[in-house]
Amino acid sequence: MPGGNGLGPLGASQRRGFGGNNPKPNVNCFCPNCGERVPHQRGVPCNSVKCPKCGANMARE
Repeated sequence: MPGGNGLGPLGASQRRGFGGNNPKPNVNCFCPNCGERVPHQRGVPCNSVKCPKCGANMARE
């Protein structure tokens, strides 16, 4: 039997939805100084984003 794992053409990780490029829901950057929250932008580290209210570096929730 080709494959022999009984999973068919897709491996177990693909069948369960792992390894996709689904964005994490509700991920924000927050300001530890004033508490302001902004949506996280993919590919942009939160600590490189300045708070729009007070100008401090943001952190990831």
